[in-house]
Amino acid sequence: MSNKPKTIICDIDGVLLVHKNQGLTGQLNSSPLDGTIEKINEWDAKGYNIILITGRRESLREVTKKQLQSFGIFYDQLIMGVGGGDRVVVNDRKPNSERDTAYSVNLYRNEGISRIKI
Repeated sequence: MSNKPKTIICDIDGVLLVHKNQGLTGQLNSSPLDGTIEKINEWDAKGYNIILITGRRESLREVTKKQLQSFGIFYDQLIMGVGGGDRVVVNDRKPNSERDTAYSVNLYRNEGISRIKI
């Protein structure tokens, strides 16, 4: 197992914040799901790289950043405009290792991240 910090790639709406089914701008009135702040703080304390992705348009970047900040949701990068289709992570195995270095966790919408063990 690597001693380097893990990278967590996490969707926003329906994973960190309540998904309201009101279109992309409707998500701006959303609130954190139970356990979101605690889990983000846990990952941050462990030094993990936290990358947030969202289907929200690039034009909503500043308001999204303010929303996340108001909830105390820390992150290292914010990637906007990721469409609603399937998301696939492709990664390499390290030399001399057969260990997988990429994993996925699929949650039901609005289930939250509190029970994820990484």
